[in-house]
Amino acid sequence: MLSVEPSQTLSPRGRTIVLLTCFLSVLVAGLDTTIANVALPSIQKALHAPVSGLQWVVDAYTLVIACLLIFSGSVADRFGRRRVFQVGLGFFSLGSLLCGLAPSLGALVAFRALQAVGGAMLNPVAMSIIATTFTDQNERARAVGAWGAVAGLSGAGGPVLGGLLVSGLGWRSIFWVNVPVGALAIYLTQRFVPESRAASGKRFDPLGQLLVVTFLGPVTAAVIEGPRHGWSSPFIVALFVLAAVSVSGLVVIESRRAGPLVDIRFFRSPAFSGAAIIAVVALMTLGGFLFLNTLYLQDVRGYSALHAGLLTIPMAAALAVCAMISGRVVAARGPRPALVLAGLLLTAGTGLLIGTGRETGVWYLILAYLLFGAGFGLVGTPMTNTALSGMPRDQAGVAGAIASTCRQTGGAIGVAVCGSIVAGGSAGFVASSHIAWALLAGCGIATVLLGLVSTGRWARARAERSGLQLGTQAMEATR
Repeated sequence: MLSVEPSQTLSPRGRTIVLLTCFLSVLVAGLDTTIANVALPSIQKALHAPVSGLQWVVDAYTLVIACLLIFSGSVADRFGRRRVFQVGLGFFSLGSLLCGLAPSLGALVAFRALQAVGGAMLNPVAMSIIATTFTDQNERARAVGAWGAVAGLSGAGGPVLGGLLVSGLGWRSIFWVNVPVGALAIYLTQRFVPESRAASGKRFDPLGQLLVVTFLGPVTAAVIEGPRHGWSSPFIVALFVLAAVSVSGLVVIESRRAGPLVDIRFFRSPAFSGAAIIAVVALMTLGGFLFLNTLYLQDVRGYSALHAGLLTIPMAAALAVCAMISGRVVAARGPRPALVLAGLLLTAGTGLLIGTGRETGVWYLILAYLLFGAGFGLVGTPMTNTALSGMPRDQAGVAGAIASTCRQTGGAIGVAVCGSIVAGGSAGFVASSHIAWALLAGCGIATVLLGLVSTGRWARARAERSGLQLGTQAMEATR
């Protein structure tokens, strides 16, 4: 889809302010995917929450974003990116304010979902705003690179900032801090960001959107609630059946629809399918890592939220450094070496944590955090590169949105599965967490294997053929 150019020509200063405004949005949205983890023990004590309740505090946010990412992008294309961006900032800020005032666990989970409705409108729309603001290819590449760096740093810095806020001002402050930042971003958007929209907006696909929700929601709910209700209970079985019916319906209906919400044809490319699965398993490791590590450091080791946050600085630093290195590795060697090394490092980091106990040395933890951070920092760029391999340029945005949905889904599943393992274990948190860490190490191994398969000669050739077919079909559809 072609984009209508912004209504005014921006000066270099104006483009810089637009970029900084997008930075603010990705900063608060990125922080909120990880910042809540370090506050979980405090929330558990204040609201008398079980482990499943803590899982919902995290997953209510990531799951709603996963369900609405593609839809939000299409709404922005049709009704105007600035308008939708401001609405998203408004919902996010209101949800943050209400989260900080939540009187109960149920209210907190509901307000986290409201927060996520706004969050789903931020990142994909911000990328579209950047693309239409920076028309020069080199400027756009630099702007997108800087935006990606801020996104990575915001997610990695969440536990550190969360530890500072929880220790100094209490757990509610991790939500309140978003409100002034959101208000500033709304003002800057209204003042400096020109309106733009797609020349021909994508048609709405309400049935496709419903099927996405009834697939992702029940799967996550079943995994979280399984230990409490019993895996063979009618409620849990019904959730899994609903998810299976929904994903089957999604494949059948979307493959026959013109302009579907989820274009099933993308998955004919082994490179895209492999990258989508890598996105799920790699983000499972991050979601599971943050959830398990927070409970381990604070509940098992007795560290304060600040101490726990500071201990994760090596992970954040390694992630930031390797995220910058990853782009150069991919440019010089292609995605395969970076993906394989990322998977090996993720496996090593989580594998070391299988042996943690109450007396594990801090140096051992830091080594594991460094390896894990380095692996996760490396995985993002080659994963995206592989997903877009062979795709026509006008399909890259939709393909990227599907890949982003897979990332959010993986994070939600990681929290759900690891939380269920430790909640259902009868031997205590430490022993049960060893099983969860082993599962995450397996995700690292899967990243290596999928990286090898999806970047091989056969996969690249199939991706090129699939891309040519998509491009031809798109041209025929416009005639």
